Amino acid sequence: MPTPSSPYFTRWRRVSPAEGAVVAPDERLPWGHTAAMGVQHVIAMFGATVLAPILMGFDPNVAILMSGLGTLIFFLVTGGRVPSYLGSSFAFIGVVIAASGYTGPGPNANMAVALGGIIACGLVYTLIGAIVQAVGTGWIERCMPPVVTGAVVAVIGLNLAQVPIKNMAASNFESWMQAATFVCVGLVAVLTRGMLQRLLILVGLIAASVLYALLTNGLGLGKPMDLSGVLAAPWLGLPRFAAPVFSAPAMLLIAPVAVILVAENLGHVKAVTAMTGRNLDRYMGRAFIGDGIATMASGAVGGTGVTTYAENIGVMAATKIYSTAVFLVAGLIALVLGFSPKFGALIQAIPLPVMGGVSIVVFGLIAVAGAKIWVDNRVDFSDNKNLIVAAITLIIGTGDFTLKFGDFALGGIGTATFGAIVLYALLNLRRGR
Repeated sequence: MPTPSSPYFTRWRRVSPAEGAVVAPDERLPWGHTAAMGVQHVIAMFGATVLAPILMGFDPNVAILMSGLGTLIFFLVTGGRVPSYLGSSFAFIGVVIAASGYTGPGPNANMAVALGGIIACGLVYTLIGAIVQAVGTGWIERCMPPVVTGAVVAVIGLNLAQVPIKNMAASNFESWMQAATFVCVGLVAVLTRGMLQRLLILVGLIAASVLYALLTNGLGLGKPMDLSGVLAAPWLGLPRFAAPVFSAPAMLLIAPVAVILVAENLGHVKAVTAMTGRNLDRYMGRAFIGDGIATMASGAVGGTGVTTYAENIGVMAATKIYSTAVFLVAGLIALVLGFSPKFGALIQAIPLPVMGGVSIVVFGLIAVAGAKIWVDNRVDFSDNKNLIVAAITLIIGTGDFTLKFGDFALGGIGTATFGAIVLYALLNLRRGR
């Protein structure tokens, strides 16, 4: 555990890839195994990181490039002590569309004003992080006891469940392929051993993609897998960079998204703390600052705002590998792949129902991680205060309960996080007297 005299950057202790062993943030597997895990994390984040910019009319390759650079910025700011990957945030979609007047599809002709707003949001987020770093994190334990933390972490997974269920299967065949995909991942998780088991998401995805190709391209049961885009795409190419324009209305509309990013990052750090058994609260301010700087850097060149990714937390929960070395490698890989249109085409060629099946596994693992916080901390649900806080948080988060403040909307994860904190404090007033 780091002490005040510890070096700024973590020093990894090399460990062997023992079956089922937990690899802590300050440990690392041999570099070959670490690289393979990095690839798996890139695959896990890719679908959402590419989808978000497409919905906003941004260039997906810029988003991939900046997700890699953002992850490296986060790594540097946190001293390599918080295992997280930064990808495109969906919290920006509504306000970016509103600020830019984007109607899609294709490139967003007015993205420049949205980029200025994204930079403003990143600045606000960074300032919040600086305050947290200066004041300390004692308030976190008071505001977010295990009953609150567990509910918020579970909501992160449950809130995202509707994405693969509702949007990633357009026919009965594709729904069956989603089921086949999560069965593939489950079989890899249970029947394999060693590093193959550690790579359960990647191996399961590949197996399901092969099965999909056999059933569609071979037997004609669904939409064929199309690799023509991969063959046509060049190996190297520059993304479509764009410069920001600073417009006060757009900045005022987009900057409040920082509140949602704080909620997401807070929940993610607490989730990793629970899974690793390492108290990462002392790095919470740094995590906010790193995410805020990464968001400003992304907006400066035409990328989306970024956030710590639940998909990658799900992968960590499945593999029990929390080494920050993995995210250093993943960031470098994404940085390089941002300049490779061929890789982007390859990932986009993965059948949508296969990505949906993998997402079901990953989001489910996040939800279970929240329940594990309750179990590990022996949360007493015979206490009505705990029961009410958990019950309401789960429902408003899963149902995507939204509160609007003018043009700004606080969606399910945000309302669940802040709602849980406020509700717990309210119900705890009498006890605190």
